Amino acid sequence: MLAILALSAATVATVASNSPAAAYDYPYCLQGRGVGVPGDCSYSSYNQCMASASGRNLYCNVNPRVAFGQQRRMRIYRDY
Repeated sequence: MLAILALSAATVATVASNSPAAAYDYPYCLQGRGVGVPGDCSYSSYNQCMASASGRNLYCNVNPRVAFGQQRRMRIYRDY
């Protein structure tokens, strides 16, 4: 019983200490058959993406989340 309690405590400590990965939208996505849409968007340069696509019948494109990201909204100032 003590071993199960120790193992549970170690598991909880390991899970609690890991922080989630920071989400970051890289500018280039690997796209093509079997990769899905928008694809594998983990490339910071076009050359990195093309090197990964080489020989795999895939291509690189701009990440749509980066290209069409949230636009700034205009502030409306009222003259009272």
